[in-house]
Amino acid sequence: MKLENSQKVDGDVVANIEKDLRYISGIIKQKGREMLGNYKITPPQFVALQWLFEDGDMTIGELSNKMYLACSTTTDLVDRMEKNLLVERVKDPSDRRVVRIHLLEEGKRIIDEVIKKRQVYLEDILIDFTSEEILLLQDSLKKLHQEMR
Repeated sequence: MKLENSQKVDGDVVANIEKDLRYISGIIKQKGREMLGNYKITPPQFVALQWLFEDGDMTIGELSNKMYLACSTTTDLVDRMEKNLLVERVKDPSDRRVVRIHLLEEGKRIIDEVIKKRQVYLEDILIDFTSEEILLLQDSLKKLHQEMR
């Protein structure tokens, strides 16, 4: 059922959805940090590695924008990740003035492992959901994400 332009979503419903999403986000963040305890990376490094994993090589400026960090902060982050052999700086072949951050195999391995652990955690949470509830949740979250973009 789609609302007509003149209809509004009930304020209490919106407040409850926002609250549930905030709590879910907090739980996911906390569980993610617990999972990172077994790896030699910090939560901000994980976020940076995720962006590189999903979007490919990018400059410090591009990564800074995606992470909402100052370039100097991102540079320090990349320095530490480079030291741990998670990423490397590479010159852009089409413009040698541009340096891109490239994800190395160890960085890919860590991202892959942590994401799989997160998926196992979510799978355990969804065990009491019916197939229909899971599909409805998936469709609703996908639609919400598309609308937020």
